[in-house]
Amino acid sequence: MAPRPDGVSLQRWLYDELRAAILSGRLPPGARLPSTRDLAARFELSRGTVLGAFAQLDAEGYLAGAVGRGSFVAAELPDRRIDRGDRGEPTSIKKRDGRSSVRESKSKNKSKDDDSGAQRPAVVLSNRGRLLARSAFQLSGRSIPARAFRASQPDLDAFPFELWARIAAKRARRTRRDLLGDGEAQGYRPLREAIAGYVGMSRGIACSADHVVMLGSVQQAIDLAARLLLDPGDAAWIEDPGYVGARFVLEAAGARVIGVPVDPGGLDVEWARRHAPDARLAFVTAGRQAPLGPPLALERRLSLLEWAHERGAVIIEDDYDSEYRFAGNPLAALKSLDDDGHVIYCGTFSKLLFPALRTAYAIVPDRLVEPFVAALSLTARHVPLDQQSVLHEFIADGHFGRHIRRMRVLYGERAEALTAHVTRHLAGLLEVPPIIAGLDAPAFLPRGTDDNEVVRRAALEGIETRALSRYAVDRPAPAGLVLGFASVGVDDIASGVIALARALS
Repeated sequence: MAPRPDGVSLQRWLYDELRAAILSGRLPPGARLPSTRDLAARFELSRGTVLGAFAQLDAEGYLAGAVGRGSFVAAELPDRRIDRGDRGEPTSIKKRDGRSSVRESKSKNKSKDDDSGAQRPAVVLSNRGRLLARSAFQLSGRSIPARAFRASQPDLDAFPFELWARIAAKRARRTRRDLLGDGEAQGYRPLREAIAGYVGMSRGIACSADHVVMLGSVQQAIDLAARLLLDPGDAAWIEDPGYVGARFVLEAAGARVIGVPVDPGGLDVEWARRHAPDARLAFVTAGRQAPLGPPLALERRLSLLEWAHERGAVIIEDDYDSEYRFAGNPLAALKSLDDDGHVIYCGTFSKLLFPALRTAYAIVPDRLVEPFVAALSLTARHVPLDQQSVLHEFIADGHFGRHIRRMRVLYGERAEALTAHVTRHLAGLLEVPPIIAGLDAPAFLPRGTDDNEVVRRAALEGIETRALSRYAVDRPAPAGLVLGFASVGVDDIASGVIALARALS
């Protein structure tokens, strides 16, 4: 037997060595093992150590015992049974240490021969699984600090982390036992009450805590709504160009995604009503269209609500960053006009405060609250309560409102700086329309420019940006970039524009 590695117990070492001997065939099926007394004496072990290893092997199916006769290697090993599966077919691949693992495959029909010549069919994703596996998001996380011009991220340096930490520490010292249990799947009620008050004041939405559902992200709200409201083949409207994350989730739910053109008035509702009147769901960014920026015009809001009322359809309103409006107060939400309960309004604190908070909410119509919460409980249970309690105190003590007002001024200054530097250094190469809200802005390239190539060249200059073509659904998007200005300071914006000019030259 091999020497015992450092840090491995005697019982575990003996178990591993015996199991390896069985799997390699050095102890073939039916072979009789030495008695526990003999093994203990041979390796200078206690008999209890040997009995423990034998008991583990017996429990896992590697040994079979007979009264008065000793212990024998099982005629049929558990690894062999797993390999064959229920129909005598292999379902796993052996590693060198004898453990089984699923073999990944890029081809649905690809198979592998085992030593006996039998075909080993590969495990493959379902059609829905393949759609779910094409995430629109970077899985490895984004570097810190941010670079110009990272989109969809607030300034992390400007967030009052010391204040947040003090609140979190105070909440930890005063944590009540009711926060240690499951809690309501719908979310921490004091936080839901605070959110209901906030959206009533700032977004014109009349609701109570009973309509608020706490989530990990707006993405989760879209996913739940799609699974609850859409059957495979049902049509769903989405802005074109539009938010890629919503499109992928709707397609994964089996929806027939209809890309609806966007113009300076936002989603072209009349086009959608002519071409796909039977849709059951519409996804809109009414406050600030993603990625082009214009808000949805009032007449189109009313037309969209009229269509939803006529068809019994549901509208998902993603109000992702329109609180940061630089001229006047934020526009009233589409949900504020919803008298019949056809709009699910979604907001997120990840863009208002910091991404790692991973806390969002949905304002759900009366008749959808119960199924929405039940589906959340079934698929994810609920959002952790401790973070919710800290966020509630941050809002209740007025810190949230002060932070939003301060950031609105700061981001407005950065938006002005971006516009000024682009005008100075990139005239004729890049056009940024007036920036009235948000964390980022579209920037249009000359017609016919390959914006993906510009993104590649910008990366060589240390610039982080996105191509507008990435947001296309059914028709080409305008050539351009999405430039985030909120996550970096004015000096970084100035140097970033100069670097972008080098890339475009």
